[in-house]
Amino acid sequence: MYHGAVTDSPASGRTHAAAPVAAAAPLSFRVEATCGAARAGRLELAHGVVETPVFMPVGTRAAMRGLTPAELERLGVQIVLSNTYHLMLRPGESIIQKAGGLHRFMGWPHPVLTDSGGYQVFSLQKTEVSDHGVRFRWEESGEPVLLTPERSMEVQQALGADIAMAFDECAPYPCTEAQAAAAVRRTRLWAARSRAAHARPDQALFGIVQGSVYRALREESARDVAALDFPGHAIGGLSVGEGLQAMCEVLDYTAPLLPADRPRYLMGIGFPADVVEAVARGIDMMDCVIPTRLARGASLFTRRGRIRVTDRSYARDLYPVDAGCACYTCTNFSRAYLRHLFLSDEILGTILGALHNVAFYMDLMKEVRASIRDGTFATVRAKWQAMDGTPRGTAARAEGAGPPAGGPPPRVSASPRRAGRGGRRKRS
Repeated sequence: MYHGAVTDSPASGRTHAAAPVAAAAPLSFRVEATCGAARAGRLELAHGVVETPVFMPVGTRAAMRGLTPAELERLGVQIVLSNTYHLMLRPGESIIQKAGGLHRFMGWPHPVLTDSGGYQVFSLQKTEVSDHGVRFRWEESGEPVLLTPERSMEVQQALGADIAMAFDECAPYPCTEAQAAAAVRRTRLWAARSRAAHARPDQALFGIVQGSVYRALREESARDVAALDFPGHAIGGLSVGEGLQAMCEVLDYTAPLLPADRPRYLMGIGFPADVVEAVARGIDMMDCVIPTRLARGASLFTRRGRIRVTDRSYARDLYPVDAGCACYTCTNFSRAYLRHLFLSDEILGTILGALHNVAFYMDLMKEVRASIRDGTFATVRAKWQAMDGTPRGTAARAEGAGPPAGGPPPRVSASPRRAGRGGRRKRS
């Protein structure tokens, strides 16, 4: 159990609350149940309590495309992610701070995590990188910008999220071991500077482990980050094209090196099977744009696979997207109606699709948490592995969905296997 400097815990109750938790420090974490390496726990933050493992939907620019904060609350979302890079450029952290911070600005009174902006900067085409920081030009205006660990901390403290991330260098994939080593060295320097520059008492700062797919470098980076005594730790530089098998191998030897009494966050995943495999390796927190981004392309998750509802086979299909889902979309609308909305370019299609996909992920995480607590996680994991339908680490998976008993057989078509952390640059 990790308290940081917390002296008073909030009373038990709902897993997210509208009022800040009465605590003297920004983070308290305890593991309450395990099943193998999988952990179920309780993370107390300045704006509420989060049950882990948790999937965090991404609202890159302080908004979830197609969903209001009230809808996110009804879906059971506990914590969302926004991005420092985008918010410091538009609208600028000063106006958000003037509005009372990111929570008030976006009308979300529950926990928020802000990424440092490092990945987005390193994914730009033209950057000048030095130990001091990164120089680049804003894609929209051409304005020159310098982002350093100190500047990232300045912005994130002004935004006021519950969790901020240290500035890091994410090596591309593939990269040479020398390139990965350089990124690990710079990440170590920047982590120490981020730690020194961070002073907001109601905000927790997480360190980030880098090292690409090189075991010795991952181990070195994990030791570096752990030595700085962050209240939480993230594993970055994955889900950037290395494949699920390589990702799982890195997690197998990296996660155990991080302090067991601190939350572990895997950045930028993923598909349901990816999430379950991460949890199986001791990960407590995950984020990705997948639920809302895929919804905009009419790709919807079900308990028997994924469907692209614009396919011709759904033109007369009056079944819900997923007969086992109780979300607003599935209890009120058919696949045929959703297909009509998307083909007619009606914004309601995106809204209903995003609502369903986020509900699907929230239900998935509830099932995972419950299975850890009752000792059946291995069964849940096996179910999702079977549903994945592809060997670990392959580049493509089948996509399909099953209707209620007696309905037509699912339609299966090829689709990309992974969206990756790179997706975070685009809007959620």
